This record gives sequence, C-alpha cells and structure tokens, in this order.
Amino acid sequence: MKLQIEAQKLRVRVNEEELARLLAGAPVESHTRFAAAFHMQAALTLTPQADASLDGQPQAWLIGLPLEVVRAHAASLPSREGLHFTLAGAVGEPPLELLFDVDVRDSARRRRPSRGS
Repeated sequence: MKLQIEAQKLRVRVNEEELARLLAGAPVESHTRFAAAFHMQAALTLTPQADASLDGQPQAWLIGLPLEVVRAHAASLPSREGLHFTLAGAVGEPPLELLFDVDVRDSARRRRPSRGS
C-alpha cells in the first residue's frame, strides 16, 4: 500500500495482491519508522458502510472503504480511474479528499490476456 499526502488530499494506492486481500476480508497495513523520531502505521479495511471513513491517532490510522463500492471498482479493472470520497472536516475546517486506486500497470499485467492466448 502506498500513501500520498498533499494538503487536504490523501491518496491510497494498492496493487492487485493487496486488493485481493481486502476483498477476502483481510486488512492491508503499512508501517513506516521515521528514523529514530517516530513510527507511523496505517490500516486499510473494507466495511459494510456506504461511505469511506478515517479514524485513529496521528501515528495510527484506520482507513475504511465501502465494500460494495470497492468490489464494483475491482470488476472494472484495469482502469486509470480510482474512487473519490470526501470526508467532512471539523466545523470550520476543510474536508479531506480521499482517493483510492489500484495500480493500473499491475492490473493490466494481471488481468489482460497475454499475447498468444
């Protein structure tokens, strides 16, 4: 799982293997130790809720994506288009744009028929 943060945008990208784990009900996790300063972890799960969620603490995130939406997206792969969610901020704060996608090159390699098939 790759995480990219820019201002009020969080992009989460997984490969086909990680997508398969998610669809099987297992979380996908990322752990980063920033030298001796601190450690950060993020877990991505699929939930029965209709929208995305973000919970946790600054050093430990839990990102939840709606199972049915991700399942429908997986059926359309490979695709350069990802999923887009808007998570409300605190009163007076801007929302967080959450983007989810599956690595298109990995999807194309694994899902498209090979030449000669």
